[in-house]
Amino acid sequence: MSIFLNSELAPSERTEDALFHVLPLPLERTVSYGAGTGAGPAAILEASNELERLCLGFEPCEHGIFTHEAMACDGPLSAVMSRISNHTEAIVKAGKIPVTIGGEHSLTYGAVSGVMRALNQPVGIIQIDAHADLRIAYQGEKHSHASVMHLLSEEHDIRLAQFGVRALCAQEAESRATNNVFFVDAEDLVTKGLHAIDLPKDFPDLVYVSYDVDGLDPSQMPATGTPVPGGLSYYQSLHLVENALKGRKCVGIDVVELAPNGDETWDFTAAQIVYRLMAAAIS
Repeated sequence: MSIFLNSELAPSERTEDALFHVLPLPLERTVSYGAGTGAGPAAILEASNELERLCLGFEPCEHGIFTHEAMACDGPLSAVMSRISNHTEAIVKAGKIPVTIGGEHSLTYGAVSGVMRALNQPVGIIQIDAHADLRIAYQGEKHSHASVMHLLSEEHDIRLAQFGVRALCAQEAESRATNNVFFVDAEDLVTKGLHAIDLPKDFPDLVYVSYDVDGLDPSQMPATGTPVPGGLSYYQSLHLVENALKGRKCVGIDVVELAPNGDETWDFTAAQIVYRLMAAAIS
């Protein structure tokens, strides 16, 4: 079994008492362009062995990182989502933070559903992404990676804050208006060099971070199935999340859509993002 940060963790830091619970989810069922997301979790776990413990001036792993077995992703997508939600619900009820690594973005529906069921309180999502993922049952599949945020908005009344979007259809623009989505898109962020955007005052205090690696510019992350030019830089994307989390509590994380392409640079980049978001969750 592969373990996140295995080369650096002491035995006491990898037990189920750990604060961070990594859930590998090799889900690849609704990809609509390039393939390969099913190999993402294993690549991230392998690359994590090259990370250093120190991040943002402290060692997040001192709080413990427990890695679960990769979850089976066979069967109907509705059943997969149910299994994911059961996992994240149990993790949150135990007072821990689920860190789901994918895998395609559709998994976020299951992960967030479990977190919300455990907390029974309003939860907002901070989304880093090239796409709004607000289509309605894209290609006939309501659990599509392109529909995940619309489904969460419609079924769970989730409040969204989207950063970095630069590929949007009319249906998604309408969903943004209908569901009161807060957003600052890539063109404004990149051309103005913005690294900090304050969330609306009425945005929930409990926050789930969903980081799609295609939110980064393809020059900094080509290993993804749907790359779009004009994206965020590595530090810009992380600074946006870190600023948005100020004064709020992070209750869950996912990092999705890595499609390994044979260059380990991008696997390492995704692994570093996972660890940096762990640090941001407790800073």
